Amino acid sequence: MGGCPAKVHARLVKVCVEWYDARMYRICKKIELESGHLLSKHPGNCQFPHGHTRSVELVYAADTLDENDMVVDFKAVREMMDDFLEQFDHALCMNTDDSHYAEFRAAYGERIIPFEHSDPTSEVMAETVYRHAKKVLEEAAVRGGISRPVRDCVKLERVRVWETSSSWAEYSES
Repeated sequence: MGGCPAKVHARLVKVCVEWYDARMYRICKKIELESGHLLSKHPGNCQFPHGHTRSVELVYAADTLDENDMVVDFKAVREMMDDFLEQFDHALCMNTDDSHYAEFRAAYGERIIPFEHSDPTSEVMAETVYRHAKKVLEEAAVRGGISRPVRDCVKLERVRVWETSSSWAEYSES
């Protein structure tokens, strides 16, 4: 016959406890914007200015729900991210090392978004959005400052930036 029933039961209990401990609630807030970029290091057409209708997905997680049975209110996410993401809307993202960066910045001012020594690829943009979202989430949990409460147990799990309907890049720290 197979193994000892007590050992099998112990293994099943261990698996069930690990599953229970890993349970997590997740939400995703998707924000769309029109954004342009040029990729100085790209050998093809992407080295020229062009735009995208981008979708930015922010995934938050918590192992419990708040008193309103939510991970975090979607309006709180929007409040935390609106000003930051607004800068990208109808703007052109550029590598500060691009030979035309100063010329574009002089002509279009704050509508040129600098990416220090990096091409503003979807991968780099996902990391940039992630870092900001993580910082404002931590600040909101400690200091508040937005209309909806944010618990300190809420974690930013990942950010996904869609460049087209079939292409995305994602950044997380886990």
